[in-house]
Amino acid sequence: MEQLLLLSKIIIAFSVAFVWIFRFHNVIAEFKSFGLSDLTRNFVGASKIALATLLIVSIWYDTLVFIPSILMGLFMLGAQYFHFKAKNPFSKHLPSLILLILCAFLVVNSL
Repeated sequence: MEQLLLLSKIIIAFSVAFVWIFRFHNVIAEFKSFGLSDLTRNFVGASKIALATLLIVSIWYDTLVFIPSILMGLFMLGAQYFHFKAKNPFSKHLPSLILLILCAFLVVNSL
């Protein structure tokens, strides 16, 4: 179980960092299609990168996993909402859905 928790933290953190750092051009296009402002996009990006960093730190300090997992899960829930609102195909929903499930797994196992 410890290995699954560790793997979940790493997958969430590196997926978020990869998208928000190396695929930022896709993020810009998605936020425009959702009708969200640049300020909102920047707030979400900074928050997700900070939460991803906390999830990595939680590998050594277990007490840090609960709140970042909940907050990251809420961001993923928001992503699901905006994908549904924009009527995107399921393939666009899948990454945030998988990360939402992993966040829920971390939350449940940190209780």
